Amino acid sequence: MHKTQHIGIVACSAEGAALCYRTICVEAAAVLGPHAHPEVSLHSLSLADYVDCLNRGDLPGVADLMLASAHKLAAAGADFLICPDNTIHQAFHLVEPRSPRPWLHIAEVVAQAAVQAGYQRLGITGTRWLVDSEVYPGKLAAVGVQAVRPSVAEREEIGRIIMDELVCGIFKPESVARFQAVFSRLQAEGCDAVVLGCTEIPLIMSDANSPLPTLDSTRLLARAALARAVGVSRAGT
Repeated sequence: MHKTQHIGIVACSAEGAALCYRTICVEAAAVLGPHAHPEVSLHSLSLADYVDCLNRGDLPGVADLMLASAHKLAAAGADFLICPDNTIHQAFHLVEPRSPRPWLHIAEVVAQAAVQAGYQRLGITGTRWLVDSEVYPGKLAAVGVQAVRPSVAEREEIGRIIMDELVCGIFKPESVARFQAVFSRLQAEGCDAVVLGCTEIPLIMSDANSPLPTLDSTRLLARAALARAVGVSRAGT
């Protein structure tokens, strides 16, 4: 197998990190051959530690947790890093200057995909911490794409579903229906697609059951990481 770069995954919640890891490994076979994928290392601190910092609005604390994982992954040989968790990208500006390895930014990856698809107005869904933040509005505005947030009540309900159900591997039909209702309202507001801005949302929502086209942040990040890992080897062959 051609030499590829070593991907380091800074995990936060288990379900999202597992989906990202699986996507890298499964989709790599189409590029590298049967059963082949780049070297991948994953490190995870306790989700409870992240939630505690988020509840306190402690972004420096979030950054310290991310950097702790980053240093362990660098020591394991990772060439670059990804984090399949949108919410903690609020602390990215505190992480990047101190990181031992370069990163891909999940919202930048999604913004690039939106531009390539020709979308102009995106609904943003995710935890209440993420939707209240400027993680997506800032990155989308930089490429000329508008961001639309759900209502406060919708943010609270979506956030509850994510934290009480999805991160625990619980998938309820009534929660799917609730997401569909929110997506329909975003469509009525003129959105032409919706960002699945929590890495667990793709476990229950996709183009197959959404009234709007979806931008799956988890798989888009995994594919960007795979392209980077494989692209380096191609450039050197």
